[in-house]
Parts: sequence; structure tokens; C-alpha cells
Amino acid sequence: MRLIDLFKTKKPVISFEIFPPKLDMPLDSIYDKLEDFKKLKPDFISVTYGAGGSAKDRTIEIASKIKKDYKIESMAHFTCVGHSKEEIDSLIDSLENEGLENVLALRGDPPRDQPDFDFSKNVYQYASQLIEHIKKRSNLCIAAAAYAEGHVDSPRIKDDLINLKNKVDTGVDFLVTQLFFDNRIFYDFLDRAISLGITCPVTPGIMPVFRADQIKRIASLCGASIPAQLVIIMDKYGGNPDDMLKAGIEYACMQIQDLIDNGVDGIHLLTMNRAKSTRKILENLNLLQK
Repeated sequence: MRLIDLFKTKKPVISFEIFPPKLDMPLDSIYDKLEDFKKLKPDFISVTYGAGGSAKDRTIEIASKIKKDYKIESMAHFTCVGHSKEEIDSLIDSLENEGLENVLALRGDPPRDQPDFDFSKNVYQYASQLIEHIKKRSNLCIAAAAYAEGHVDSPRIKDDLINLKNKVDTGVDFLVTQLFFDNRIFYDFLDRAISLGITCPVTPGIMPVFRADQIKRIASLCGASIPAQLVIIMDKYGGNPDDMLKAGIEYACMQIQDLIDNGVDGIHLLTMNRAKSTRKILENLNLLQK
């Protein structure tokens, strides 16, 4: 199923993001968790792609298994970092051969051992170029990333929004945002996007605070701000993992409920592969599908 068709018929679309196990870990470690995620009946599950394309084969394999064996629609992350045109074409062929219909097309992160990676040396330097190539070569449904606070490499939010509009016009079916912790930032971003003529569905990416140190590190990498209310919560409970988990779930529920009340197209939960905590969030919000 092309996910854009789902967005046309349901609101909000509830989806999860999971990541493949490290290359030195067996794939069974994620398949065991998928059994638990299946019970939560998400509308779809996206599978991330390692930095520098390090887990691309696992991404496709897991996405294929989610669709074929677990009967859940899936979306494979797809980046252009470090890939030749031939490799990109081969990946497109692999997706289609596996019966996959949806991709999240991204520029991608540099390899972990190359922090000064030169993106200009890629065959495609920007996600918009990858999207254009995928659109010409396949009938895949294409999602793309949006950054409510602007991309960390963009000097001005205004320029980032113009780049987003160009990306959407290239052939994007729907958008998934980078994580954010203040809904006011998302609403302001949405107003600006609409004013530029971006009319495709936009589903916010929500990352619950399961661990304070983890969130601080992730936020610093992607340029997400942490509002004062959440800083106080992390300072208060960060030293106690159990209390931090409970408080993080409560904050995520508050954030998601407000988004749903304001009519968002979907909620994309960045689960960190935590099925039990994801279930708790859905239960608290009465979002578990029968």
C-alpha cells in the first residue's frame, strides 16, 4: 500500500520508527521486538538507515519482513550518502523486488568515522536530488524529512523552508518531521509551510524522553531545542531511570494529545525499539487499535 493513500483516508495515522540492530548483532534481536510492536497495530513502521548507509541491506530485509510476515505496511529509510548512482539504482530494484512501496528519502548522516565528510562528493548532494531520481525511476511513494526548527546545517530557517518547498515540488508525497519537544514550534512551522504552498500531509516525529542523557545528546546533534518545562523534568528525574521513564512517557502523552487535538495528519513515534514503553503511551492516549 502506498502510504499517501492511507493519509487520504485516516487521521491521525499512527506509525512507529525502529532501527536495525548493530551489524555485530543478530537480526533476531529486532524480530523478537516486532512481535510486540505488531500487537500495537500501527498503521505503518519505518526502518532507519545507519549513518553512511552502514545498515542499508538490513533496512530492506527488516522492512520486507514487517510487510510480508507481520502484515504491517512498512517504509524503508533511503539515503544517498556514499552511494554511487549504480548502488542507488540497485537499492531501488531491491525495494521493488521485495514488494516494498514506500521510502523515506534523506540526504543521510556522514559515516561515524568521518565527521568532516564532504557531501559535495556524493553523486547526489541533497535529498531533493535523490527524490527526483527515485521519482523518475520508480513508482515508490516518497516521504521526506522536514525540520520544524530548521536543518542543523541551514543558516536561516527561511532558507530551509524554501528548500523544503523545492523538495516537495520535486515529488514528495508526505513529510515526517525531525523530533521536537515544543508543539508551538511545530505549529509555527506548519503555518509557514502552508503559506509557502506546502499542502502535502505532515506527520510530526515524536521522541519520548526515556533517558535524559540520551535525549540531550540527540537534541544537540539534530539542533532540537529543549523547552524549560522539559529541562526541569530531566533535572528532577534524570538521576532515577524509573522515574525518568515515567515522567518522559507522561510528557510525550501530553505533547501527542495536544497535537491530535489540533488535527495533525499523524503521529510518528520514534520508539527507540522500546515496545513496552510505546504500548504505555498508546494506552494512556486510548490509541490502541482494536
